[in-house]
Amino acid sequence: MAVKENVQEHTRERIRIPRQYQVLIYNDDFTPMDFVVEVLVRIFDKEANQAVTLMMSIHKGNYAVAGVYPRDIAQTKALEAVSWAREEGYPLKVEAVCQ
Repeated sequence: MAVKENVQEHTRERIRIPRQYQVLIYNDDFTPMDFVVEVLVRIFDKEANQAVTLMMSIHKGNYAVAGVYPRDIAQTKALEAVSWAREEGYPLKVEAVCQ
């Protein structure tokens, strides 16, 4: 006679929250304020009023956080902003840094 065993497997799934990266936009003396606002609206999905407030924060300080995202998204948004700025001839500095 064959004996059947009931074996229950207990699996524990660990879900790791991805590291978050801040996308920083730095102040410079050459990139127009209107362009920075447009970058914030188009690439970082900010409302117009919020984009103007953030742009002024960048202008008065050294930099500001445009958004916080998982690494791939943060790097893509930073690269998209820098590429667009270079196409327009501006030296805008945008980078993704780990929190």
